[in-house]
Amino acid sequence: MGKETLRFFKFVLFSASAGLVELGSFTLLNELAGWRYWPCYLIALVLSVLWNFTLNRRFTFRSAANVPVAMLKVAAYYAVFTPVTTWLGDYLAETLMWNEYLVTGLNMLLNLVTEFLFQKYVVYKDQIDNR
Repeated sequence: MGKETLRFFKFVLFSASAGLVELGSFTLLNELAGWRYWPCYLIALVLSVLWNFTLNRRFTFRSAANVPVAMLKVAAYYAVFTPVTTWLGDYLAETLMWNEYLVTGLNMLLNLVTEFLFQKYVVYKDQIDNR
């Protein structure tokens, strides 16, 4: 197995753990608080992003990159991803009456693919395996 394939599998595993954080917190907020889709999704997304960034920086990309700079780059990604998926998810779940867990799952899948590419080619571009 090549180095890049292994890196992708690590990213998927850590993202799966972040997915559990996201889905667990989304479920608690959705079922217990009974809020609309968007605040449940937004809070759950923020929690999973913090979890995922920390684990992937250390173990997947093994980067000694400047943490504040890397966090700003990830924040730039989420400055686009978050409003788009929050608005679209709320529209699908509240207006079109799609199942909120299906919508969240689709957002998580989209996040997995686009965030891996963004972190590999933008955030840690020349600073992978330098830890």
